Amino acid sequence: MQSAIGHFAKGGFNGARTEAIARDADVGNRMIYHYFGDKEGLYVAALDHVLTGLRLEELKLDLSVTPPLEGLLTMFDFTSGHFERHPELVRLLSAENLLGATYLQRSEATPQVASPVVGQISDLLRRGEAEQSVRPGLEPLHVYVMMVALSYFHLSNAPTLSAIWNRDLTDSAWRAEHRRLSREMLRTFLRPEAD
Repeated sequence: MQSAIGHFAKGGFNGARTEAIARDADVGNRMIYHYFGDKEGLYVAALDHVLTGLRLEELKLDLSVTPPLEGLLTMFDFTSGHFERHPELVRLLSAENLLGATYLQRSEATPQVASPVVGQISDLLRRGEAEQSVRPGLEPLHVYVMMVALSYFHLSNAPTLSAIWNRDLTDSAWRAEHRRLSREMLRTFLRPEAD
């Protein structure tokens, strides 16, 4: 699976070759077809693997007793850090977006593991609204997409943004400052509006 993830992350669905994946994994090419059916099946399994890894790590966060606003910011911190530590996830998602999520739509596993995350955010928002520490009326999926956008865009577009602005967006100091500013922006958005 790691070989497949590496090849698909580097070359996308069209650029990856099952022969090269099998060679790097030290297995026969026929084993891929035996276990995954075809290249598409292996690609969907690779997508499922990286997304399931993200979801399972998110679900390890026990935010049930954390103050709601801090819990939401902790989820952002985790999401931001996970994308930073897993560039293969960023590349696979970017490539799959270019394909219109053609293969991800065939996944049976990803929707099952994705749904609890929005539920966790919903619980934090509901608790925060009740104790007036989080602005009322926020929709959980919107909040999650905001967290992902603040964690993902600068990574997925680092090569082009770096070239356009002649600034290295892969620089650790730049990324740390971006994370700090994004977290503060999210905190400001999530807090109840002043009367």
